[in-house]
Amino acid sequence: MKNPKPQTEQEFLETYDPNIFPHPSLSVDVAMLTVRQRSLEVLVIKRTEHPFKDRYTLPGGFVHLDETLDQAAARLLKAKTGLDNVFLEQLYTFGRLDRDPRTRVISVAYYALVNTERLEALENTDTIRLARVEVPWLGEVGGKVQIRLEKQNHDLAFDHGEILGTAVKRIRGKLDYAPIGFQLLPERFTLRQLQDVHETILARGVNKDSFRRRMLASEQLEATGALESGVDYRPAEFYTFKSPSAL
Repeated sequence: MKNPKPQTEQEFLETYDPNIFPHPSLSVDVAMLTVRQRSLEVLVIKRTEHPFKDRYTLPGGFVHLDETLDQAAARLLKAKTGLDNVFLEQLYTFGRLDRDPRTRVISVAYYALVNTERLEALENTDTIRLARVEVPWLGEVGGKVQIRLEKQNHDLAFDHGEILGTAVKRIRGKLDYAPIGFQLLPERFTLRQLQDVHETILARGVNKDSFRRRMLASEQLEATGALESGVDYRPAEFYTFKSPSAL
């Protein structure tokens, strides 16, 4: 008996049945962080349907078969918030078996730092809110966090509290080597404003003199030569970031 003719790869693919293995659903979720009045805040959306009806979540949704993860994240942000041209960085993949009560869903999370004014323009009293991030741990310990609205702490739906906590841990870890404040500050800013952003993200104070020395030695900043005006104290110099990069 003759050996069967070996299949070519094209022949194999033409006869392959993709239903041989069960397929989990794939989603993306985005933690959009900002600093407002020395408070770390995040954009959240109130769910209008089950599961977790009336609870808040990070913006996100399911990935289409004909798009990349980055394309899905950009599409869903535009659909849920109206925002585009947001610099997103992939954060982590969340795949706990019970993270979604509907079915097996794996989420690829993203995060972004966004200027407060862009997010404030989206706020309304019902569905889209900016909420304070309540972090129960110091440094880069990591773990679940809550949001604060109407003077009360709330758990986010699904495992979004864990996603948000991971985003906080990531940006705290990047403060020493990345220009984190770029998206959170005006084009020109003072060292005091930059220090305020760092202290808000870290949830602790930093030494003013050592912070200034470290920032100036980092070669991330460029002096503009312009000074503050209309202040009743010694005016501070304005700086810009040499190589803008949000994350």
